[in-house]
Amino acid sequence: MREEIDTEIVKLLEERELTVAFITRFLSERGFDVTRQLVERSLRRMVSLGVVEAFYTNGNKRKHYRLVR
Repeated sequence: MREEIDTEIVKLLEERELTVAFITRFLSERGFDVTRQLVERSLRRMVSLGVVEAFYTNGNKRKHYRLVR
């Protein structure tokens, strides 16, 4: 199941940069039973692997994620 979620996260991030809240929402809408904590864990792992990049924008305290190109 972890690989399925990672694949879906990559598909979402191919479209645009997103926060954890939006990623969790969009995964739930696609039929996945996920929590914010599960999404954060997956994103942290993907950041350490160099697949995803985390950043802050506009002085906003929320962390955004995008694919590394």
